[in-house]
Amino acid sequence: MIDLRKIRKAMEKTLDSKRYEHTLGVEFTAAALAMRYGASIQKAQLAGLLHDCAKCMSGDKMIAVCEKYHVDISDMERRNPSLLHAKAGSYLAKEEYDVDDRDVICAIWNHTTGRPGMSLLEKIVFVADYIEPGRNRAENLAQIRTLAFKDLDAAVRQILEDTLHYLETKGGEIDPMTRETLEYYSK
Repeated sequence: MIDLRKIRKAMEKTLDSKRYEHTLGVEFTAAALAMRYGASIQKAQLAGLLHDCAKCMSGDKMIAVCEKYHVDISDMERRNPSLLHAKAGSYLAKEEYDVDDRDVICAIWNHTTGRPGMSLLEKIVFVADYIEPGRNRAENLAQIRTLAFKDLDAAVRQILEDTLHYLETKGGEIDPMTRETLEYYSK
């Protein structure tokens, strides 16, 4: 069994203070959502703690981690290597933190774009990352926080819609998986 206290201490050393506070917020929120929806609280906490474990790495380091583990890197990800933090983090969780639970690994991998047909844990971490208590700038945040505890799929859909709207407004590049995930959850 993985010791969550050790993971917290490791994250405190690895992440900058702002990212560490965010990580604790995601752990807390993921645990609350897990309680609400009957998922494993410990798995939700673990995925919440590790979801951004690669976030403070340089772009070159994230690319190197992905190349080391033969993870496909798109042209968009090469141009924007910060987008690789979820993929790199899932491998760090496995290799450096001895996480062997596939659902936890997938929750880390998919916490930014989602994916069609996410597991309950994947949806919990995806939503927790967006609504954790330290977040305060997202459009419709209060509505999504309420929705998250009533209808998780509706919260996923609203987050995806708002994320796409934000990226389109800002002219940012959009990972195609985000659109695919929205299409899936809009059916």
